Amino acid sequence: MAAGKPVWTTSSFLVYAGGLTVLGAALAALSYLSGQFGAAAYAAWALLIWVLLLAKAEAFRRTERRLAGGIFAFASVIAWGAFVAALFTWFGWLDRSFDSFCLARLVLELLVLIAATSTGHRFEFPFIAAISVFVGWFFVIDLLSSGGNWTAWVTVFVGLAYLLAGAVSESPSSFWLHLAAGLLIGGAFVYWWHTSTFDWILIAIASLLYVAVAYGSRRSSWAVLGTLGLLAVTTHFSDKWAHHHVSASPASVSALNGWVPPLVFAVLGGILVALGLARGGRGKTAAD
Repeated sequence: MAAGKPVWTTSSFLVYAGGLTVLGAALAALSYLSGQFGAAAYAAWALLIWVLLLAKAEAFRRTERRLAGGIFAFASVIAWGAFVAALFTWFGWLDRSFDSFCLARLVLELLVLIAATSTGHRFEFPFIAAISVFVGWFFVIDLLSSGGNWTAWVTVFVGLAYLLAGAVSESPSSFWLHLAAGLLIGGAFVYWWHTSTFDWILIAIASLLYVAVAYGSRRSSWAVLGTLGLLAVTTHFSDKWAHHHVSASPASVSALNGWVPPLVFAVLGGILVALGLARGGRGKTAAD
């Protein structure tokens, strides 16, 4: 049976909220226990929390409560990662600095990735794919780079790979591939382009390209990220244009043109409306 597309209702919201609250409580408990016990005892506590979450997920799955089972399965994958990390720390294998190659850290990431993939298939719960795409990216950059500009390039390549995978997949979990692709590629762009005026112009162009990808892929996450990029560009330029020096002397002060930000954001709003109507024809959107 293929994974079904999630439906957002009052009931599903409460199950998501409750399950994620349990996950938050489990992580808080692990944080507390790590300071109260030695490495071996902490690993045992982490094992217990993982087993409890997984058992609860299996109990819900067997009673055909797929949503509750899925959210607890999601929590169990994260708890599994915490347990393996605690185990490797107890053995003295894990290097958390990320400044150098560490085989144990790569094995940890790979084990979490395998757990997320297998659990996602078993519980048919697309949300678990969020763990897979994040850990998959992290594994690649940890293996191939050590920070800086090269990491940004690797991130772009991973994002493009996720975009291609999401484009050919019809699974509900492909949403997470598209979302991760947009975040990774956009994050690299912001890392490169965030200082000069020309940089912000490039961000604006990239944001418009995101909207084009949203139309081409029929994935609104690209449009959301593109809009956020345009909002960031508008905020930058409205702040820059709103302030000006009233004299050229060393004692010059900045004056604020308070009318500039509302005008600039009004223009942006008009542009967004125009982009939204661009594919609707005669003022009608696809939804209409």
